[in-house]
Amino acid sequence: MNKKEKVHTTNYLNTFIEVAEDSTATEGKVPQAKGDNKTVAEMQYQLIAAHPYKYTSDDVLFQVYADRNDLTRSEYKAAREQFFSKGQACLRASPLTKKAGFGIHADEEGKIALYAVNSPEYNTFVKDPAVKKVKAMRSAKK
Repeated sequence: MNKKEKVHTTNYLNTFIEVAEDSTATEGKVPQAKGDNKTVAEMQYQLIAAHPYKYTSDDVLFQVYADRNDLTRSEYKAAREQFFSKGQACLRASPLTKKAGFGIHADEEGKIALYAVNSPEYNTFVKDPAVKKVKAMRSAKK
């Protein structure tokens, strides 16, 4: 990669992504596949839920991209550089935070975990003044 090329990131540090303002979710709902293909939400959920605080947002977004495009491990390095050479939508735009009722916490290292909107942990993050809060993107324009 050329040294002058900007590398974009979607990672947050010590931040909690709250569910979208216009979300109607009252609990976290595990996304389901539609037909034979897994949805982006289902793929993101499986990665994050199975491995809390193991991956960064960048890791999850790239892995979903790689899986959906049938990339081999040997293609990952170059494909990841290409993927992040332009800006990507962060997890504030994820169906998990917009519709499925999950908040996402990023720790000091940017590693992420999911918390259902109806969980005590979700409320703890919302009330913690030491954690930066951002809302997920709205599904509809105001």
